[in-house]
Amino acid sequence: MGSLNDIGVAAGINILSALGFLLAFAVLRIQPINDRVYFPKWYLKGTRSSPRHIGAALSKFVNADMSTYIRFLKWMPAALKMPEPELIEHAGLDSAVYVRIYLIGLKIFVPIAMLAFAVLVPVNWTSDTLESQNSLSYDQIDKLSISNLGKGSKRFWAHIVMAYVFTFWTFYVLYHEYKVITTLRLRFLANQNRRPDQFTVLVRNIPEDSDETVSEHVQHFFAVNHRDHYLSHQVVYNANALASLVQEKKGLQNWLVYYENQQAKNPEKNPTIKTGLWGLWGKKVDAIEYYRTTIEELSKQEDEEREKVLSDPSAIMPAAFVSFRTQWGAAVCAQTQQTSNPTVWLTEWAPEPRDVYWPNLAIPFVSLAVRRLIMTIALFFLTFFFMIPIALVQSLANLDDIERVLPFLKPIIERNSIKSIIQGFLPGIALKLFLIILPTILMTMSKIEGHISLSGLDRRTASKYFLFLFVNVFLGSVIAGTAFQQLNTFINQPANKCCC
Repeated sequence: MGSLNDIGVAAGINILSALGFLLAFAVLRIQPINDRVYFPKWYLKGTRSSPRHIGAALSKFVNADMSTYIRFLKWMPAALKMPEPELIEHAGLDSAVYVRIYLIGLKIFVPIAMLAFAVLVPVNWTSDTLESQNSLSYDQIDKLSISNLGKGSKRFWAHIVMAYVFTFWTFYVLYHEYKVITTLRLRFLANQNRRPDQFTVLVRNIPEDSDETVSEHVQHFFAVNHRDHYLSHQVVYNANALASLVQEKKGLQNWLVYYENQQAKNPEKNPTIKTGLWGLWGKKVDAIEYYRTTIEELSKQEDEEREKVLSDPSAIMPAAFVSFRTQWGAAVCAQTQQTSNPTVWLTEWAPEPRDVYWPNLAIPFVSLAVRRLIMTIALFFLTFFFMIPIALVQSLANLDDIERVLPFLKPIIERNSIKSIIQGFLPGIALKLFLIILPTILMTMSKIEGHISLSGLDRRTASKYFLFLFVNVFLGSVIAGTAFQQLNTFINQPANKCCC
């Protein structure tokens, strides 16, 4: 365990960093230029209008009202005191659950901390095991830990009992909170308007039929097997090229709207852009005319690509969205096996249209199992080979190793302030730098696996991230670091001191 000074330095840096980020968030959210970023739901509901106005150029981007900076954290107690139904109506169910997550943390850890200080700290502190070891170097804070208990001490019973108390208390709080959040979710869904995805099922791996097209085959199958509930269907096309054109056109339309707004604010001046890379160089042209012309060309390409997709039989994928007259009919279809062959006519709930990750709908179903197997193997190697940089990072906390490898740094490292930073803060920062690119890598792996919804991609990425952190950060940092130290001790121990 690090010294009290090391822990104090690490805690001080983390607390100051947290306060800095909180202040940055609180200041940025009241700036006019960020209003649509921090209050998007209000704009969608029409309950908030843009704070921008024609006037001083600075006032369009910076909040000049000094009174708002004095009360810029006033929203925090207001949000915590707001009744849950009002908070859900005001900011959505996600915000209410997010607030409850912090309250769950307080409910779990405040009682645990009070019990630990009331029971475990006195039990550990009053023991004299470390003091009796004359050859052992320790810090006063080590006397607060379980390392101050001697072998076979009856004081270990206090730790065992408290471990059960902490565990059962955590389970109780989580069980209660899950019940509350589940009730909130069901009540929220019951009050929402009906959505098409609640009546729609995605069918994949539709078998080929030499006498019928995919569309005719789907209609015939569901008209026979779900005659009382089947309503309509839409087959899936491999239109990834068309989707790319639509996405590109959408981006250009956003720029067109932006420059049209610029011209509306200053009609005497036509906005211009450069046609080169990123608009940094090239021929200077009228921005509005340029984007209108480019959008017209893309619209023609889009129409041509759409006709190409609709007229190409090979573009039709063995998948379809099937709609039902009732939610009960859709639920039965989504949760039951459709034929005696479990590899065909596979059904699942269709994602919301905005949630569909369209590129993966074109992936043949037979290749999904292969993709997921490959990504599982890749995740295994990524997880365990990442332990190499983790082990190197953890070695930063061992000053003896640094001084042995880099002896010229010894005068600098031995300073108390530098020593505290190296042992208490530097390993955590270095570890976080390694983990910055990890979510991007895991999201790419989830996309390769073939998940069809954006929310599904997020869930799979979060699962991979949790597994990675558990193996590397927990097992790698705690267990591997101790194991390497013990291995080094055994290797360098004199032969006459070995136990037989």
